[in-house]
Formats: sequence, C-alpha cells, structure tokens
Amino acid sequence: MTESEIIRGCQRGKAKYQKALVLRYSPMMMTVARRYCRDDHAAKDVLQEAFIRIFRAIERYQETGSFAAWLRRIVINIALQSKDKAAYQREQAGLEEITHPLVAPNVIQQLGAEELIALIQQLPDGFRDVFNLYVVEGYAHDEIADILGIAPGTSRSQLVRARQKLQAMILQQEKETYVKRVG
Repeated sequence: MTESEIIRGCQRGKAKYQKALVLRYSPMMMTVARRYCRDDHAAKDVLQEAFIRIFRAIERYQETGSFAAWLRRIVINIALQSKDKAAYQREQAGLEEITHPLVAPNVIQQLGAEELIALIQQLPDGFRDVFNLYVVEGYAHDEIADILGIAPGTSRSQLVRARQKLQAMILQQEKETYVKRVG
C-alpha cells in the first residue's frame, strides 16, 4: 500500500487503511514521543492521543508536504501540550553542578541512539523540550519561544543548560564505566 493510498483510505474512514497507517508510522512517531516524554508510558499516551487527532484531522490533510513531517508535528504538539507551560519558568538548575571542562565536545556523537534517548529523557522537562526542538527538530529559538510560550532568551538559556546537563551525565556515565573496568 502506498502512502497516498493509506491517506485516501483514512480520509474515507476505512479501518484497513487506519491500521496500515498505525503500523507504518507508530515506530517513527514513538521515537519522537519518547524524546519529549519522561518515560515510555507517557510516550505511549502521547502517541495514542496523537493518532486520535490524526484520524480526526486527516480529512483536512492535503498532500502538499511531507506526510511524516505532518504526523511528527502533531506528536510534538500533543507531547508539549501535556505539560504545564509554567514549568519552563520554574525550572531551576545550579550551573555549578552541571558544568565540567573534561567532557569532550563531540562525546554525544559517540553515544548510541538508545543511550542518548535515555539520557535526554532524564533532563528536566523544559531542558528536554528545548533541546529536542532545537537540536533534533531544527527550530529556531524564536519559533521555540512561540511553541512553548516562553521568551527566546529562556529558550537559549535552557538549551545551554540542557547541553551542560547532558555533558555532566555523560561524564558520570564514563566515570562509572571506568570504575567498573578498573575495579
């Protein structure tokens, strides 16, 4: 079944095509949801809500752009809507605990995808969302500010703090691995 056939079948409300859409795009959209959620249970909730909205809105979808990008945008919006926007303003992190000069700048590139996702899931919500929107999705800080209802400066500072926190977690992971090998 082609993507166009699936879309047209879903627009007609045919269960066979809806099932095909879910089977084809669930793994990709679950990966997106996991980047924005603290755990797999929350990501599954986001994914379920996303597919409900997708099936309600698919009649209005016109094949003018990437269908996967349209789906991804819905998943991201649902994930972000499930959070308290005021939390971005309340998040505090002491920079003294998250900066470390010994972490190589390219260390994130050396991690496997699952390891990186697991570390990103440990970030505070605001840090994680800004990191994902900027680094993974490619949004500019002004766009992130509009999406999250925060100031562009808040987006920038949370990105810096997210990167520092990730570096600290990677350094800790490297230390633990070294101790296990030596000890």
